[in-house]
Amino acid sequence: MRVLIVRIGAMGDVLHAMPAVAALRALHPEWFIGWAIEPRWSDLLQIAGDPNDLQQIEGRFDARALVDRWYSVAAGAWKRRPLAPRTHSEMRVLRDVLRGERFDVCVDMQGAVKSAVVGRMAGAAVFAGSARPRERMARWLYGQKLDVNSAHVVEQGCELLGAAVCERLRPARVMLPMDEMDERWASEAVGDERFCLISAGGGWGAKIWPAERFGRVAAELGRAGVRSVVNTSPHGSREAERVVETSEGFARAVPCSVGQLIALARRAAVVIGGDTGPLHLAAALERPVVGIYGPTDPARNGPYGTRSRVLRDATSTTSHKRVSEVDAGMLRIGVEEVVTAAMEMLG
Repeated sequence: MRVLIVRIGAMGDVLHAMPAVAALRALHPEWFIGWAIEPRWSDLLQIAGDPNDLQQIEGRFDARALVDRWYSVAAGAWKRRPLAPRTHSEMRVLRDVLRGERFDVCVDMQGAVKSAVVGRMAGAAVFAGSARPRERMARWLYGQKLDVNSAHVVEQGCELLGAAVCERLRPARVMLPMDEMDERWASEAVGDERFCLISAGGGWGAKIWPAERFGRVAAELGRAGVRSVVNTSPHGSREAERVVETSEGFARAVPCSVGQLIALARRAAVVIGGDTGPLHLAAALERPVVGIYGPTDPARNGPYGTRSRVLRDATSTTSHKRVSEVDAGMLRIGVEEVVTAAMEMLG
């Protein structure tokens, strides 16, 4: 069987789809599995290479990676220049490459119109997606519309992918890449320091707890003997700068790539953040996490597969509207609550 996964982005969503793909890989190691994804997130995927080149990860040897090949879907760039000849050329190339792979099954694990369009490009014999996708119009592009009833998005992914390939899948442990250069960089960046990793960003404003409060959390943890590292993109971010400014000198910003973030999170004693990619990355690495939630429901989008404390005010209501104002319920979560939860995770 040749199976194509379509989950273009973002970081947290890709990570949520990976346990289902890992389960499929474990069940059918001989199958060819491809993944259509934004290039910036491809570093999350462990790609099959030389089967004789065994990589030791946390004391185990993993001879089989998550996917055999990934396919570049530059959806962000295409959206910025929809009418450009370059966009049309790149889309044609992608279509030709996908069709040349002759996939038996394609599964849209994103449920958006753009991901459904990419899935249709592949021309697989079976193209499956959720009967209730995130964007309703996407369902009209699917050949198979599958019912998904699980509570958590990770379990939904197993249900969807399993139904598409006629197997019963249970979430499997995800082995994230371990790049030698990234590991060396992280060792130099933090040494043997016991630290808290703070992720102060978020997909949209309603999910972002105020940076000043993260700074006060860092100050309290610092006085207790645990300094904080704030991850940021290589270009930096205003949220990270503000956390550092209000931390009383107990936090520092560390710009990093996706691969470097994996290495950094692997070393963290605890990770604190909202419903963001770095929080779910830490969960995939089985690091202790403290999640600060507001408009997204932890029952569906909470940390999965690790020790965690999730803080959510009872007044928060579930909404995925991309509004810029912070959720009122999140503002009711105090610094003291977060510090207490972090100290519990630190043991």
